[in-house]
Order: sequence, then C-alpha cells, then structure tokens
Amino acid sequence: MEEKSFKKFIILWLSQCISGLGSSMTGFALVLWAYEQSHSAMSVSVMSFCNYVPYVILSLFVGSFIDRHSKKTIMLVADCFAAAGSLAVLAFLLMGRLAVWNIYVINVVVGITNAFQQPASAVAIGRLVPEEKISNVSGMNSFSHNLIVVFSPMLAAILFATGGLPIILLVDLASFAVAFCALLFFITIPEQEPEKTYSSPLAGIAEGFAFLKKEKGIFYMILTMALINFFSRLTYENILSPMILARSSGDSVALGIVNACMGAGGIAGGIIVSVKKESRHKATVIYVSMALSFLLGDLLMAVGKNVFWWSAAAVCASTPIPFIMANQNAILYRKIPFAMQGRVFAVRNAIQYSTIPIGIILGGYLADYFFEPFMSSGGRLAKMLEIIVGDSVGSGMAVMFLCTGICGFTVSMVSRFNREIRKLNGLGP
Repeated sequence: MEEKSFKKFIILWLSQCISGLGSSMTGFALVLWAYEQSHSAMSVSVMSFCNYVPYVILSLFVGSFIDRHSKKTIMLVADCFAAAGSLAVLAFLLMGRLAVWNIYVINVVVGITNAFQQPASAVAIGRLVPEEKISNVSGMNSFSHNLIVVFSPMLAAILFATGGLPIILLVDLASFAVAFCALLFFITIPEQEPEKTYSSPLAGIAEGFAFLKKEKGIFYMILTMALINFFSRLTYENILSPMILARSSGDSVALGIVNACMGAGGIAGGIIVSVKKESRHKATVIYVSMALSFLLGDLLMAVGKNVFWWSAAAVCASTPIPFIMANQNAILYRKIPFAMQGRVFAVRNAIQYSTIPIGIILGGYLADYFFEPFMSSGGRLAKMLEIIVGDSVGSGMAVMFLCTGICGFTVSMVSRFNREIRKLNGLGP
C-alpha cells in the first residue's frame, strides 16, 4: 500500500515538474519584460509583493477548510485559476494592452490560489508518502525545483527569440494541462475525516496557534525562519535580477547563467538529500545550512564583480537550501497530528512567509531610493564600501547583499543554540 502511494507521488511529482517548468519560464520572461519597461528594481519587487500579500493573509484562514475538504479538488481548482492568470497575460499581450499593472493584478489572483494550493499539496504529500521517505521527497522536490531554475531561463530565451512572449505563455498553458490531467485521472489522495468541525475559520486558526504554543521548538523554528525569509527576500528573489542586469550593462545572458548556477547548486543539494541517510540532528543541520548559505552566498555575491563570482556565490547560496527544507519538513510531519496538518501548515505558512512581502517591497524601495543613491553620493562611508563592492551601477544593491549576509549568518548561529530548538534534534529517523 505504501509502495503504491509512493508511485502515485512519483506521477504527481513528474507532472508538477512539467507545470513548474512552464510557470518558471513565464516568470523569467515577465521579469525581463517588466524591467525593460521601467528599468526599476521596484517594479520587479511589486510583482512579487502582489503575489505574496494575499497568500500570507489568506493562509491564516484556509487551514480548517483544507482539513475538511478534498485536497485533490482544492489543488485542481487552484491550478485552474493560476492557468487563467497566464491566459489573461496572453490575451492582454495579443491585444497590445499588456502593462505592468496587469501583471500585478494577475499576481494577486495567483497569490490567492497559492494560499489554498500549497498547504493542500503539503498535506497530500504527507498522505501519499511513507513517513520514512519524507526527507527523500524533500530532496526530490529541491532537485526538481532547481532543475527548473537551471533550464527555464535557457528555454525561455530560446523560445522568446523564436516566437516571443506568446509562445512561452502557450507552453506554460500546455504544461498546466499535463499536470491537471495527471492529477485528475491518475492520482487518488487518501482523505480522513477531521476530528471536529469548526463554526468559523477563526476556530481553525485558534487550533493551529494552540498547537504551536504547546510545541515551542516548532514555534521558535517558524519564527526564526520568518526572520531568515525577510533577509533573503531583501536581496535574493528580489533585487538579484536588477543587480546583475545593472552591473552587467543589461546582459540577460549573464543573468541566465547566474540563475542556472543557483539552480545547479540546488540540484546538487537536492541529490545529496534524496540519497543520504536522514540526520538525527535535524535542527542543527537546518541552522548550520542557513549560516553557510548567508556567509558564503550573500557575501560573495556582494564582493563579486563579474559572472564568474556571481555564479560561484549562487552555487554557495543554493546548495544548503535543500538541507534546510528537508529537515524542517521531517520535523513538521513527525510532530503534527495527521488530522490537523492543514490547520497547522496554514498557520505556519502565514507566520513563516509573512515577512516575505515586507522584505520584497522594502528591498526594492531601499535599492532604488537609499542604497543606490547613497553609493553614488561620494560620501566617506560610500568610498570605504566601494573598496569592497566596487563603484559601478548596482553597487548599492551589492551593499544590501553584504548586510543580509552578516545579519542572516548572525541570526542563524544564535538560533542554533536556542534551548527549545535544540530539543528538535531528538527526533530520530
């Protein structure tokens, strides 16, 4: 029975990889398109901000809904709305009316669907996959995610050169159709009646928070992850693309190479996690991996001045990420009761990802209105920092990487020695 369920997960995993590839190509093309329209890091930041804000807000309220309803149906409906967003972009483009604000609105819709789809998917994985394979599955997900990161920029560039943005959107919609049909016709997700029903979404939220209040180690882990997410979104997944484009005179090939190297590091980490024996010291692995990612990745990205060093930084930053995700998931699946995983995962998502939109919008603002003007001001401190990061356009964003590297490393090492978090090391394979 377990083996059969795992085979179903493999089908789900492969089909979602195909869909993720299409979505990633669209995302990469739209970032380039938006930056070409405005030449502003802020415009790229707002795109991500519009995606995350509804996701974080709704995550608080969807937990009990997910526990009560079919995970498969929720995933199918959410995927349909996400596909409708790509279809809307294509329609605006073909009519010659696509504007950056259109993408903002569509990203809000996608964020709403993600608030339902991601916790439902997390619960579904827990019900399809035997407990002893959870860490391996996290490694597989990291592998596939980063494989997409490697190939989607190259494929997007080729398709963009041959058929433009419309062909990329069509490929995205075709990949959605593959994933939708695989889930609809080939995947059965076991369901379990919830232990109790709730008169309002607030009751489900209270249950999720009550569980986290009792499990202090998990609660502290989620809080520290929220802080880490804030630092990472100030730079990576926010101003990385504008910084590389600014410091390479708008070279999209350089950006593609750096993104590919970031994916390659994640692939390497994902493969190792997929095949290695699960660690008994899960909390230690999480925070040491975080510290290494910030220390080697962010600092090297700050001082690097060409594609070689940016690529090396990308590998150093991304290789530890699968170790973080795999060990966190292993802790959560072992500690959260089966029947209330939807509620707890939803509350976890709301807390852990609540800092992401703040980091995204603040990162874009600080890049355009503080760090870049500051580094071009000619002040004494700016001159000192130029010795480290250089004096080209984009040096202000490089200073931001310098700051997040120091802050992220410090938070990771301090959290590593928290007494409640260290108790999580006792969870064996």
